[in-house]
Amino acid sequence: MIWVNDRSHLLITEIMAKLSLELNRYFFEEERSSDVTLAEILNLAGERIFGFLLVILSFPSALPIPAPGYSIPFGILMFILALQLICGRQRPWLPAKMMKASMKLETVQGVIKAGNPWLQKIEALSKPRLSYICTGLTGRIILGIAIALMSISMMIPIPGTNTLPAMGIWVTGFGLMEDDGVICLAGLLLCAVAGTLSTSIIIAVIWGGSSLLDVIKGWLGS
Repeated sequence: MIWVNDRSHLLITEIMAKLSLELNRYFFEEERSSDVTLAEILNLAGERIFGFLLVILSFPSALPIPAPGYSIPFGILMFILALQLICGRQRPWLPAKMMKASMKLETVQGVIKAGNPWLQKIEALSKPRLSYICTGLTGRIILGIAIALMSISMMIPIPGTNTLPAMGIWVTGFGLMEDDGVICLAGLLLCAVAGTLSTSIIIAVIWGGSSLLDVIKGWLGS
């Protein structure tokens, strides 16, 4: 197991305030190897590492055109993080084997290119407010439960149960990273919508009938 260390407060503030710029610098402007490990990505993080990890891990699946093959392993990682939030941990840990897991640099760069415009938009809106939602034990338990449920949905190999839950985690994680309770509440709302949609899809697959997604598609088509 590997414990994640903190950096200086000044460096943390600069990085977390402009994550989109830091990701662009790290993965496009600096020379990197052909494979990127999770441990390398965590070098960008600091004391707000729970939110940072959730943003990074949900990024590929939250995009309209997600990178295939990452919903289940990243869902497992985020479920582990969610349990630690629920238990009140201030610093996360991840198994060494998971920290050494890697993906192709080209894949990471593609995800960042597609996702950075969305990241920049939410960065422009974020600021510390209602921070007790992000830092208080009760708030972190509620956020952790929502993230755990969305992570489980991401691990289900059924179309329609991955992208929206990942979006809910992504928004919630960004709120945690910026101590922005308003964005966290927006993430919880998105998680509630995603959970309702995923539940209807699972019920439709098991017992038959139309899911809420089918109803919405039909309504839009008409």
